[in-house]
Amino acid sequence: MRDLRPVPVGLPREQQLIRAHCVHSTGAFVEFRREEIEQSIPARFEQQVRRYPERLAVETSGHSLTYAELNHAANRVARAILSRPGGGNEPVAVLLEQGAPAIIAMLGVLKAGKIYVPLDPAFPRARLAYMLEDSQAELVVTNSRNLSLAKASGQSGCQVMNVDELDAGLCTGDLGLPLSPTTLAYVVYTSGSTGQPKGVVQNHRNVLHKIMTPTNDFHICPQDRLCLLYSCSVGVGVRNIFCALLNGAALYPLDIKTVGLGDLAAWLIQEDITVYHSVATVFRHLLDTLTGREQFPELRLIFVSGEPVYPRDVERYKARFASSCVLVHGLGLAELSLARQYYIDKQTRITGSMVPVGYAVDGVKVLLVDEAGQEVDFNRVGEIALESPYLTLGYWRKPDLTRAAFLPDPAGGDARIYRTGDLGRMLPDGRLDHLGRKDFQVKVRGYRIEAGEIEGALLGSAEIKEAVVVAREDWRGEQHLVAYIVPAGTSAPSASTLRRALTETLPDYMLPSAFVTLTALPLTPTGKVDRRALPAPGRARPELETPFVTARTPVERVLAGIWEEVLGLDRVGIHDDFLDLGGHSLLATQIASRIRDVFRADVPLRSLFEAATVADMTVAIVQHVAEKVECDRPEPPWAEVERLSEDEVRRRLTDDA
Repeated sequence: MRDLRPVPVGLPREQQLIRAHCVHSTGAFVEFRREEIEQSIPARFEQQVRRYPERLAVETSGHSLTYAELNHAANRVARAILSRPGGGNEPVAVLLEQGAPAIIAMLGVLKAGKIYVPLDPAFPRARLAYMLEDSQAELVVTNSRNLSLAKASGQSGCQVMNVDELDAGLCTGDLGLPLSPTTLAYVVYTSGSTGQPKGVVQNHRNVLHKIMTPTNDFHICPQDRLCLLYSCSVGVGVRNIFCALLNGAALYPLDIKTVGLGDLAAWLIQEDITVYHSVATVFRHLLDTLTGREQFPELRLIFVSGEPVYPRDVERYKARFASSCVLVHGLGLAELSLARQYYIDKQTRITGSMVPVGYAVDGVKVLLVDEAGQEVDFNRVGEIALESPYLTLGYWRKPDLTRAAFLPDPAGGDARIYRTGDLGRMLPDGRLDHLGRKDFQVKVRGYRIEAGEIEGALLGSAEIKEAVVVAREDWRGEQHLVAYIVPAGTSAPSASTLRRALTETLPDYMLPSAFVTLTALPLTPTGKVDRRALPAPGRARPELETPFVTARTPVERVLAGIWEEVLGLDRVGIHDDFLDLGGHSLLATQIASRIRDVFRADVPLRSLFEAATVADMTVAIVQHVAEKVECDRPEPPWAEVERLSEDEVRRRLTDDA
């Protein structure tokens, strides 16, 4: 099928040819015209409802909603919101898990002409309380499951609306409120350099432009099925949601933090997902689960952003996916969304050590500047600055920070300039190579994190004199957070104590995987902390409150060996907590996969967090397998392991690795 879309100026021919394959075989694509961004998000959504009322809109394990059903549910929420005091464009917080209810509530807030503030119930209560206070939201939309959390996190006078108890008699018809494209749409919180999260503000026009670009570049159409692997509380989740719902496509949310990645490939095949989007780390873990026997007949586009992509990732994509499936690597930011993209197919050759973030997208100009703000020449390293009329409007209630981050258009136009703090190098053909962060802001597992916020939380303890947090590559080549601390006394708090204290104020993705105790921080000749001289954490087991107890049985030895390999540690005690050892949800997926391979037992991922030690996991595996044995076979698979010699156990672990 011939692609008739306009080609961005300067896009090389080989990129044009790959881009031309980003089409749906049905030919159902309808161009998202530029004049269509001059409306509200509800107006665009309601157009899709009128066109495709019976088409699937949102599908989860617990909900299956057509466009008409989704629209009716959102209209009821909007009317319930408008029945309460407050007639302006004020913020309304949405405290719901990822899934259909959260999407209904977000649409309802927008239809009511309010600003939605998405909050993740998994965040620590102190962080939720800060966001609610900072956003000045006087209403929290939640459900029965999170009702007590909403009440506890809100300020005095903040109302709570339970979507599970809405009046059944509320009208489901469209409200028809006249909303300007300049109406504020959302405040999404991201990590803040001042030690607290900052709210990124956007209006309806800019959100629609954010959707227009991938719609037209990737040919998103009503026959597409898009996965949503992100929380609704992050900016990239906004793009995934509306790329589907503003184009008549189907949206498939999946909470990978809860269900893990072990069955992600099977889920993508089962649901016939056509457009996949995740950060590079999640995509890498997906690749780890593939055997080469999987077929993805409907998957036509893989979009990876948020983190560096390496040549080995491209080679694995080539080996595991069909020639009709295009890989796109993009540069995205909360302050703008998509700024650059690079198209990759089976013939693409990557010559450098990192995959480029590529070439220009609609409405965004990339500048590379030096410390004085002057543009640098081609092939020179500079700070990436973005010039666009579609940048975020600023940071909520932080005018000084907004003025410092966003510069006016030097030509006097409606565009502004945002200095990202990222370093890059521009080639003469317009290709951009991304070279990492200029300052100490880091990206880990797709989350953009201000290390200063974690350092501030650590220094809140009287037992810590100094603290520095950096992102380092672990033995797998993946970024993880390492905290370096200098104790105030003769000894440092244990990793268990530090982690427990941090969980009170920080979400799980901001928790360091390792804690290293130093007598003093290394300094540069000018007296600044020399971050390059900080030692690697090594493979030693961290200091925990739990005494080390060695494995006692072959099953425990196998499990301890799996944990040691996945966590990169020299030893693991049977009573050591998985999280205290630096574990997180993505590593839990690897452990679950290894357990399935070695024990032939399909243990649910949640078991690793409910039974968070080797000893507890041994019991869980025995119980799980024993239940299956009664129906399926005379002898449990783990009984075979009990008979293995230590050499055979080690051989199995080596083979599985």
